[in-house]
Amino acid sequence: SDYPPEQLRPALAVLDISPALPLRLLNLLRWAADYYHHPLGECWQQALPVLLRKGEDTTASQRAWRLTTAGLALPENALKRAPQQQHALGLLLREQTIAESHLPALNIKRETLRALATRGLAERIEIAALASSAPPILLAAMALTPTDEQQSAIDTVAKSFGSFRCHLLDGVTGSGKTEVYLRLIEMALGRGEQVLVLVPEIGLTPQTLTRFQQRLPTPIAVLHSGLTDRERLSAWRRARSGEAGVVLGTRSAVFADCPRLGLVIVDEEHDGSYKQQDGFRYHARDVAIKRAADWGIPIVLGSATPALESLHNALSGRYKHSVLSARAGKATPPRIDALDIRHQPMTDGLAPATLRAISETLGQKNQALVFLNRRGFAPTLLCHDCGWIAQCRHCDARLTVHSQERRLRCHHCGFHRAMPHRCDDCGGNQLEFRGPGTERLELTLTQKFPDTPVIRIDRDTTSRKHALRDKLEDVHSGEPCILVGTQMLAKGHHFPDVTLVVLVDIDGGLVSADFRGPEKLGQLLTQVAGRAGRAEKPGRVLIQTHYPDHPLLASLLRAGYGEFARQLLEERRARGLPPMAQIALLRADSRQLEEAEQLLANLRADLQAHSRDIECIGPLPAPMSRRAGMFRAQLLLRAANRPALHRALFQLCALAENHPLARKVRWSIDVDPVDLS
Repeated sequence: SDYPPEQLRPALAVLDISPALPLRLLNLLRWAADYYHHPLGECWQQALPVLLRKGEDTTASQRAWRLTTAGLALPENALKRAPQQQHALGLLLREQTIAESHLPALNIKRETLRALATRGLAERIEIAALASSAPPILLAAMALTPTDEQQSAIDTVAKSFGSFRCHLLDGVTGSGKTEVYLRLIEMALGRGEQVLVLVPEIGLTPQTLTRFQQRLPTPIAVLHSGLTDRERLSAWRRARSGEAGVVLGTRSAVFADCPRLGLVIVDEEHDGSYKQQDGFRYHARDVAIKRAADWGIPIVLGSATPALESLHNALSGRYKHSVLSARAGKATPPRIDALDIRHQPMTDGLAPATLRAISETLGQKNQALVFLNRRGFAPTLLCHDCGWIAQCRHCDARLTVHSQERRLRCHHCGFHRAMPHRCDDCGGNQLEFRGPGTERLELTLTQKFPDTPVIRIDRDTTSRKHALRDKLEDVHSGEPCILVGTQMLAKGHHFPDVTLVVLVDIDGGLVSADFRGPEKLGQLLTQVAGRAGRAEKPGRVLIQTHYPDHPLLASLLRAGYGEFARQLLEERRARGLPPMAQIALLRADSRQLEEAEQLLANLRADLQAHSRDIECIGPLPAPMSRRAGMFRAQLLLRAANRPALHRALFQLCALAENHPLARKVRWSIDVDPVDLS
C-alpha cells in the first residue's frame, strides 16, 4: 500500500472471494436506479437474497458424482453386462453431475459409483449446493408437433440467437405459446446457454415448473417470494454457478445472476404484477428488455392480450411481431354471451340463467369456473336501520366481510376487527351484507349444488404452502366441479374439462376513471374467457352485466382483443396518452393533506419555471385520498418524449430533497405508472 501501515485498519474477514454482483448486472441496476429515480442502494438490495445481505457466502457446496474423461469416452451401452453400473453410467452421461442426495431417488447405490471410481470411470467432487431436493427427471415428456404458426414463431426467434431482438408472441389463449417457449429453451440449452423465464404470479410457477421439468434435461432454479430465505439463496446460487440451465421466477428474478444467459422469456407480459407498486417501482418486463439489449440476446414477450405499449412497438416495427391466431389441436374458441341481468332476481350475485348453465354443465360431467375479482364474503356491511357502513379507520375504504373467521378486513392496509353484532352508530341489529365475494359465492354454490365439489381459489385459501398445487390437482382430476376464484385463475392455467366460464360483476371496469381501465378490462375478460373450451370440448362464456350494449363491451365481443386494442391505441394517440406520450406520477403522503398538496404545488411551480417541455396535472388528492392513516396527493407529469420527462424528474428530485416540507411529507416517483390510484 502507498499508505503507512499505521494508517490502515486490519481486515477482519474476507466476505466473498468473488463479487456478489457482476459488472453487467451492476450496470443494469445503475440504469434502473437512474430510470426509476430511486436510491441505488435499495436497487442493489433487490438483486441480492436476504441471507446474502446478512453475511452468507455467495457459494455453498455439497458432494456429487461425475464421469472422468475415460467414463465420458464410453458408449452408452458399454456396461450392459453390469446393469446397475450401466444405469448409473447412462444417467451420468445425460446429467453430467448428480448430487449424492439424489442417488436414492434415482435408484443408484453408492457402492455402484465406488465401483465405477475404482475402474477410473467416475469421481466424487464438490459442487454448488442444489436449490431443492428434486432429482433429475428420468423420463422427459414427448414434444408436440408445432403448428405452422408456432414453427414460424420459433424460426423467427431462432434467427436472432446471439444478438438482441425483442419479439412479441401474440397468441390467442390456448394457442400453444408454452410449446414455443419450450422449443426455444431447448435450442438455447443446446447452445450451452441459460434461459431466464419470468411469470407474473407465484400461482403459475408450479404449473410451469412441472411442464418444464417434464421436457427439459437441465436443473431449474425457481425464484419467487413464496420461498424461504434459505431456498431463495440456494436457487440464486444455482443460477449464479451456471448449474441451472433455466431460471424461472416472478418479478424480482429479472435480477438473477446468470453468467451464460442467452435468452429471456416474459410470459403474460401484459400483467400488472410485473410492476412493483411501492419502494423501488420498477417494471420487470421493461428491465428484462433492457437486460437483453445490454447482453446482446433475444427476448420473447408472450401474451394473448399484449399491453398497448408492446403492441404499439410491434406495429411500429420496433419489435418483431409473431401471431398465433388459432388454438392448438382441436380446441375451438368459446362462445361468448353478454347476459343482461337487469330486472333479474339475483341469488348472491348469480342470475337464474347462470345457475341453469352451471347445472347443465355439471350434468354433462364437465367443470364450471365462476370468476369474481373480489375475495371475502361481502364487500360491504350495512345497517338497514340508519345506513351506517363499516369503514376502515385508516383508509377511505369499506371493510370487507370475512364470514368464516367472523372478521372485517381492510384489503388496503390490513386493518381488521371483529364482526359487530350491532350497528356502531344507532345500535340496531339489522346488519346486512351487500354484494358478493368469492367466499359468499362458494357458500351459495355449495347450497345449490350439494353433490358437487366447490373449489375456491383466492389469496385466503392458498396462503398455506402447496395449497394452490393441491387444489389444482383436484381440478385436473377431471371430475365435475365448480371453480370459484379471483384473478389468480385469470391467466396461464390449462383446465381441459372447464367448458363454462361465468364472469360476475365486471361492470366497474366499464366506468373506470383510469385511462388504462378499458385496456385492463379487455385483457381481463379475454384472459378469463380463455379458460373455457381449451381441449376438444366446446366452451361457453357468460358475462353478467347491467350494460350489455356498452360500446366497450360490444367492441370487444364483436372484434376480439386485437382489433379492440388497436382502437384503444388510436384513442390514446388522439388524447396524447401513453404509449404516444410519457408520464410519471409524483406521490406525496402526509398526516395532513394540506402539507402533501403544498409540497406538490411548490414543486410544480419551481419545475414549470425551469422547464416548458412538461405538462403538470395537479396536485390532486389520490383516488383513495387516505390510506394506512396517511393522506395522499399526486402530481401527474406528461412529456412528449422520455429525455424531456427524465430531465424534469432529475430537477424534481433535487428540488424535493431540499424542500422544507420534505421532512414532514413522504414523497416518491413512479415512472411509467400502471395504476393511478
